[in-house]
This record gives sequence, C-alpha cells and structure tokens, in this order.
Amino acid sequence: MFMLMRLLYILPLFHLIHSFPSKQPLCHDDESSALLQFKKSFIINKSVSLYDPIANHRFETWTLERENSDCCFWDGVDCDEDTGHVIGHDLSSSWLYGSINSNSTLFHLVHLQRLNLADNHFNHSQIPSQVGNLSKLTYLNLSHSAFFGQIPFEVSKLSQLSSLDLCCNYDLSSGIYFLQFKQLSLTSLVGNLTRIENLDLSIFKLPNLRVLDVKYNQDLTGSWPHFQYWSSRLEEIDLGSTGFTGELPTSMGNFGSLIALNIGGCNFSGSIPSSIDLYDNQLSGPFTFGLTNLTQLVVLNLSGNHLSGPIPFGLMNLTKLYVLGLWENEFEGQFTISIFKQNNLYFLDISANYLSGTLFICNMTSLHILDVSDNYFSGSLLPCLHNILELRMISLRGNKFQGLLPRSLSNCTMLEAIDVSDKQFNDTFPSWLGNLPNLKLLLLQSNKFYGQILESPETNYQFPNLRIIDLSYNSFIGSDGTYHMYYNYDYTMQLTNKGLDIAYNKVQEFFRAIDMSSNRFVGEIPGYIGDLKKLRMLNLSNNILIGHIPPSIGNLTMLESLDLSQNRLLGEIPSQLTQLIFLEWFNVSHNQLTGSIPHEKQFDTFENKSFKGNLGLCGNPL
Repeated sequence: MFMLMRLLYILPLFHLIHSFPSKQPLCHDDESSALLQFKKSFIINKSVSLYDPIANHRFETWTLERENSDCCFWDGVDCDEDTGHVIGHDLSSSWLYGSINSNSTLFHLVHLQRLNLADNHFNHSQIPSQVGNLSKLTYLNLSHSAFFGQIPFEVSKLSQLSSLDLCCNYDLSSGIYFLQFKQLSLTSLVGNLTRIENLDLSIFKLPNLRVLDVKYNQDLTGSWPHFQYWSSRLEEIDLGSTGFTGELPTSMGNFGSLIALNIGGCNFSGSIPSSIDLYDNQLSGPFTFGLTNLTQLVVLNLSGNHLSGPIPFGLMNLTKLYVLGLWENEFEGQFTISIFKQNNLYFLDISANYLSGTLFICNMTSLHILDVSDNYFSGSLLPCLHNILELRMISLRGNKFQGLLPRSLSNCTMLEAIDVSDKQFNDTFPSWLGNLPNLKLLLLQSNKFYGQILESPETNYQFPNLRIIDLSYNSFIGSDGTYHMYYNYDYTMQLTNKGLDIAYNKVQEFFRAIDMSSNRFVGEIPGYIGDLKKLRMLNLSNNILIGHIPPSIGNLTMLESLDLSQNRLLGEIPSQLTQLIFLEWFNVSHNQLTGSIPHEKQFDTFENKSFKGNLGLCGNPL
C-alpha cells in the first residue's frame, strides 16, 4: 500500500533528447575540464545504486581521446544546441561513491538547467551552499544519495526551480535520517525568500515550482505557512515523515492545481481544514467539510487519524479520484453508496473503521485494490466480481459476511491476494481459485469451511504461484494437503507465527508460509514436504496427524518456525532437524514422540514447553 502511494506521488522523469544540427558548437573547453575534474572526485561502486535495475557507469564515455572528445556526446550530459553550453547533467544511478565539496568543479557549470544526482552515495557530505550558484536550475534531484547535515538556505535562491527532490537521504540499516535543520527551521529559511523578486515568504511560492518533495527528513521542522490570498502552481507536495507541526490552515484550499499531497507521518493537530486533510496525524472530529475546491484531486488519504461520524456524500464530487484511503479512523454508519459509483477508483481502503451496510462494487470496473477489512459489513457478496477484471487484491477480513464465496472471483485472473479470514463463510475449499495464474496469498482462517482440500493430487487446480496459505481454524478433513502447496507479496495480514498472533504490515517478497492448524487433517506428513525449500513458516498443529516426523523437513533450511504440536506423531525427533540454523520457534508438544531430544545448534535454545506432553521423550530441557 505504502509503495503504491509513493508511485502516485512521483512524476515520471524524462531525459532531454536533442536532434543536433550538422554544425553544432563543440562543448566548451572549460566545461569539459570541469566535468573531467568532477569525475576524478569519485570511485565506482556498483553496490551504492539500489533503485534502478539498469544502473550503469556513465563515466566510461567521458574521455578526450578518439571520437569522444566532445563532452556534448558524453553519457548523461546535454548541451544547448545553439551555444554548446552544458545545460543538463544526469548521473542518477551511476554507482558514484565519494564527496561533493564546496570547491567542486560541478559548480562551474553555471548554465545548468537540470541536475540529477539521485541514487548514488556521496559519503555523508553536506549539500554545498555553492548549489545556489546554479541559478538557472529548473530541476534538482538529490534523493537517495546519502547527503548529510544542513540543507543550505541557498536552495531557496533557485527561483527557476520547477522540481525539487531531497527525498530519502537516510541509512537503510539503522533508519537514521541524514538531512537536518539544526540552526534553521523552515520558517527561518523561507524568510530569506523576501529578498527575491516575486516571492512572498513561502517556499511553496517559488514562481515555477511544480513538485516539492522533502519527505523522510525528520529533522526538517516548521509550520505550514498561512497565506490567504494567493494561488500556487504546485501540483505535488510531499512533506511525509518530517517534523512539521501546528494546525493546517484553511488556505490550503487555494491549491487549485494540486494533484497529490502527502503530509503523512508529521505532527499536525487540530481539526480538519475546510478543504483538505491527509494521513497519520492527530486530526479528529467529524468529516463534514466540502471538497468542491479540489475537483482535480487524484489522491485523497485521510488514514490513521481519529476522524469520526459518517463519510460525507460530497465525496461523489471528486470524479477524478484515483486513490481513496480512509483506513484506521473512527468512521461509522453505512458507507455512502455514491462512492461505489466512482468508476475511476483504482485503490479503495476503508479498513479498520465502524462502517456497515452492503458492498455495491459492481460498477467499480477500474478497481485494483479493495480493502474493507475490520468493519461491520454484512450479507452475501454480490456475484458480479467478474466485472472487475483488473482486481489485484481483495480483503474482506473481520466483517460479518456469510454464505458462499462468489464463484465469479475465478474470473478475476489478475488477483494476487485474497483475504476472507475471520468471518462466517460456510463453503467447501475454493479449489476453483487454483486456476488463477497470479494468486500468491490465500487466507481463509477462522471461517466455517469444511470438507477435503482437494479430491486428489491429480487435480487440475494447481495454484501455480501460491506463496502463503492459511487454512487454520476451519473444519477441513482428509490427508494433509501440503503436497501441492509451494508457497512474496507486500500485503497486510495476520498469521500465527512463532507461537504469537502477528500482524504483518508488509509481507516481504521472500516470505513463504503454510498454516493448516486447527482442522481435522489425518494421515502422515508426506516426505516430499522437504521439497518446499524456501518455506519460512510451517504450522500443522492441532490436527490428527500420525506417523513419524519426516527427516526431509531438515531440507527446509530457510525455516524459522515449525509447529507440529497437538497431533499423534510417533517415533524420534529426526536429527536432521538440527540443520535448521534459522529455526527460532519449534513446538512438538502433546504428541507421542519417544527417544532423546537432539542437541546441537538451535535445539540447545528451545525450552521445556516445546517438548512437553510426550511421555517417551527424554533429555534436556525435559
């Protein structure tokens, strides 16, 4: 979800393409020299460019030898076709490692209009104040580049800027944010803009600014300026996860050109302004304001606040709305049917509220993501899901739906995740979902599903890309069905893992899990379960399984959690399980196991409770 929002907030980046005339001026010698001197400041380290799969070493073409002597033909360099001056410099994702100092020859390129240094590693150097010398810049991108320290106020002198991106200068391993305002708050910074013609005490009023992105800089502080009588050309503002505080002024409604606004993860307080609001603040009270001034709005995210009362009918006026996020608030009452008529909606998340009624989603033909979990919706699902052919994820968890799962889900061939857990569906195992080619996650736990999972191993329903399956707390019977389940998805869900009920806010791509606990499975655990070599979690507890623990489980070298408790398993614990060096949770309690408990590696860390209830077991820790 967080990844979707990010994509919507970032405008595509297009390189300049020139058609050179036959007598184009050569690159100026002083600019060639400046570029080559700049090149010498860095070493090439392929590990530092993480965000572009086609990152490359642009410096390879930078040479005065042979036919490459003209810098206008060097990779990442653009020249004015009339004057020959360097006006564009794109070294994004170029594996650069080193520092940019105040005496860098980069700042000799005074004709630059576009500068992109994103996705490199500048060795925690400070953004030099000399960046203010590049007064013709219209585009500046220093994101994902390990800059450290003060953001120089000289940035505010770049009055021609139409796009500024300082995002994501932080350490991935420690979470430490690098960019700071220790002596200067944002208020102090914008005060300097009074010296610049046509500016009015606000960084938001740089006359050509279209995109402002400073998210994930937690030390960036200040309050939102209050300007009542001007309108901005800004189309995107991203202040997410910064240190901004105070109340949001009603004048935010003047952003008539605004397409996307992110002020999530800040410390804004008070009531909702008359025209706008966004996620993860401390906003409270009823959602009663009008949004008619923002009819061009594409993204509206009010999630993670304390908003209450009904969702207003006026949202139907936002006909261009593409993303609507209202999750984790205190909205109540019936969800307005007018929203279900928004056929442009791509993303709808109204989870974790107190909403009720029936889902009328048949007209939402553009919908990709639908999350209505943890509300009070009821009744049977409409059999019209075949109209929503682009649906990727549907979560109905924790409502009062009942009856059968709609067979029309089998027509949604783009589906990647289905969560219908914690409800009252009374149905057989939906083997008909096995033909969905992209299905990665299937959560059916805590319903009234019954019967056998599959009629036979030779079934035509293959579940070719399933990664995570949870069938726990139902009434399935028959032999253990793991023979066909070889289980990546960024998705919020809940699983019982390592003995705890864990909420996964983001399930990583590598995570594979099988949970078939608390059913009525009988028979032996098949030996070929050891073929599921990427499995991270296996829970077959509280069934009626018999026979021995397969030694082949020792082949599951990525396994972190194994729960076989409360079955009727016999024999010894295979010594091969000591090969599971990542195993953090192991539970075989309440079976009929015998012999000595293996010792070595992870088995020396497990407590008595992992083995109790097996009268024939002996050795430490019993």
